[in-house]
Amino acid sequence: MKKRSAERLLVQFRRWRRILVLAVLAAGLGVLAGALDALFGHGILAVTGVREQFPLLMLLLPAAGVLICFVYTRWGGECGKGMALVFDTVAGKRQSVPKRLIPLAIGATWVTHLFGGSVGREGVAVQISAAAAGLLTPRLRTERARRHLMIAAVAAGFSGLFRTPVAAVFFALELFHAGVMEYDALLPAIVASLVATGVSGALGVTVERADLGGVSAPPTIETLISLAVLGAACGLAGWLFVTLLHGLKARLPRWLPNPYLRIALAGAAVALFGLATAGRYNGLSEALPHAALTGGQLLPWDWLAKLCVTALCLAAGFPGGEVAPLFTIGAALGAVLAAPLGLPPTLAAALSYAAVFGAGTNTLIAPILVGLELFGGEHFGTFFLACAVAYVCNGGHSIYPQTRLPDPWRKPAAKPKTEDVP
Repeated sequence: MKKRSAERLLVQFRRWRRILVLAVLAAGLGVLAGALDALFGHGILAVTGVREQFPLLMLLLPAAGVLICFVYTRWGGECGKGMALVFDTVAGKRQSVPKRLIPLAIGATWVTHLFGGSVGREGVAVQISAAAAGLLTPRLRTERARRHLMIAAVAAGFSGLFRTPVAAVFFALELFHAGVMEYDALLPAIVASLVATGVSGALGVTVERADLGGVSAPPTIETLISLAVLGAACGLAGWLFVTLLHGLKARLPRWLPNPYLRIALAGAAVALFGLATAGRYNGLSEALPHAALTGGQLLPWDWLAKLCVTALCLAAGFPGGEVAPLFTIGAALGAVLAAPLGLPPTLAAALSYAAVFGAGTNTLIAPILVGLELFGGEHFGTFFLACAVAYVCNGGHSIYPQTRLPDPWRKPAAKPKTEDVP
């Protein structure tokens, strides 16, 4: 009896030791991710300021694209796969994300923003955090523990840049499997996310949290219908972005097999469009969500123009993220739909800000929490409804290569009939 009790205690001790080691490594990862996100984020703001001061730099976007393509071809190896490397590592198809991705992705994204490419930043933040996790994963013995640390890396990369630690945790848990969350990775994800937020904040990373000024939508049938329609529009906008992005990624290499010509022509088109529109849709386009969330004036097609230009840039090979553009697309769309739906403009913009993000990434909990962390918990019900409808209406599509569970409504394929052999 005593021997069995001792064995149980030993097993429990080993389990808690593994948990403690993983939590300590997650904290270290949070420090690395927070510092890298701060460096990356401050660099993005610096080059954006230079481009806004000298808008003619956009004319060099085609040359910048050719340079990026050359560097990735010459020294990048597999780094050009981007987020696919993170998904493959979590799935156990590879040991880690290459460390050289850190300087390559940071530098190439800075160059893209300097010359006006319409891309985001969170994808790179997540990738460099995942690459940094490769410095720590050799200390873990099991593939399961390494997978959990990689999930924590996604939370840390997202949190360190956007300063939404709770949403970052659930974004990481929801990201890899459609409709399924891996709660076993919850503790390291929480630790890494909180530490990354603290470190990046200490290093000067800030995020704009809009004050909705006490606006609210009365809980009437008309309001519920308006919120559902807004959520459906956000779901369709997310679906459109995903469809256009993946469609261009599949077709551009067939139309323009030469990658240098492909990225140069796309860069030229974006540069000319940017000069014609005063850079309204280039870079992060932060003026658009700012105007939407503060009651400013927007053009009815702002959301669609940003969607198309971003999809073209990313599909052509310019590095960057998709989440920040999804935020911008959503805020602009919500501001445009507010008046027809009878909703307060700033509230509709905030709801769409989160809902289009959820539709584009095929996540549900994360966008709701983004809304709560950025715009206040008093709007929980409206964020829940808008994000839930958007999630349903996006058709299960995602900008990321998520793993899907078998569809229970689909009949299994009939087995081919075989003839009897005498």
